[in-house]
Amino acid sequence: MSAVLRIAPVFLVLFGVVVAIMVQNPQFTRPPVLLGLVRFAAPLMLLAVGELFVLVAGEFDLSIGSLVTVVVAIAAGVGNGDEDKTWWLVPALLGLGIVVGLVNGIVTTQLAVPSFITTLGTMLILSGAVLYWTGGAVLGYVPDNLRAFGRGAFTGIPWLERLPYAVLVMVVFVAMATWLRHGTNFGYQLVAAGANPRAAALSGVNVARVRIFAFVLSALFAVVAGIVLGGIVGVSPQAGRGYEFQAISAAVLGGVVLGGGRGAVVPAAAGALALQAIFTWLNLLGVADPVRQAFQGAIIIGAVALSSLFSYSARRRSS
Repeated sequence: MSAVLRIAPVFLVLFGVVVAIMVQNPQFTRPPVLLGLVRFAAPLMLLAVGELFVLVAGEFDLSIGSLVTVVVAIAAGVGNGDEDKTWWLVPALLGLGIVVGLVNGIVTTQLAVPSFITTLGTMLILSGAVLYWTGGAVLGYVPDNLRAFGRGAFTGIPWLERLPYAVLVMVVFVAMATWLRHGTNFGYQLVAAGANPRAAALSGVNVARVRIFAFVLSALFAVVAGIVLGGIVGVSPQAGRGYEFQAISAAVLGGVVLGGGRGAVVPAAAGALALQAIFTWLNLLGVADPVRQAFQGAIIIGAVALSSLFSYSARRRSS
């Protein structure tokens, strides 16, 4: 029951914001329009779920936003509208994600560099590489069959009318993440590594390996998010800018504890959807972007404070 109480607020926030959007713009009561909101939120939902693995392990990953930018830049610059390149471009991008995740994980666990510093360095390296390659300008064009992941949809569906591919991709990967986090031995080891690394190691958990795998998962989810985002918004030299902080905000809003040891996949995804819904609502109200950023900061502080309050209450009850 206590676990339900901890994760319930994010669903209440999501419900309240969606109702407010529908009141502000009745068009959002139509299923295809509401699914459009979920489509735009899909990249952030994927990033939040990927970030969850790292946060539950007791680490941070600040490189995911820059990795999204790299994915979009490579898809456009290398793909350059050639659909025949997609069949090898997607595996190559996933391979790049694995390499980035391994570097982050190995440097953090084997060289004892704090993950905040490691992934901050990776973020700057990736951002600098994209800026050097593109010169800050748009290069090429994402192939249409690759853009379909973000823009395509099944049509003619009763009641829904359109079912975006981006929503299906998000659902599949969230389902996979739910199984990994809650239905496998890795998921339990992840929680143990984040809650008490020393005790986990003494019980036979390879903490370093678990954390490295968490970084790899985070990077892979960032690659998928980049592919989807490239289809939604097109080519931009700053496509993933700020997404790392939005993903952490969403995960914390969904009940993930900074410091490790607790976090569930579906609430984290719901936190991302709630955050996107809040941004949509603020746009409908005509709120300026600087105010929106300040509001995001307030959400982070409030969510962390609420999480700390729940953790303190749980410790008092257990003692």
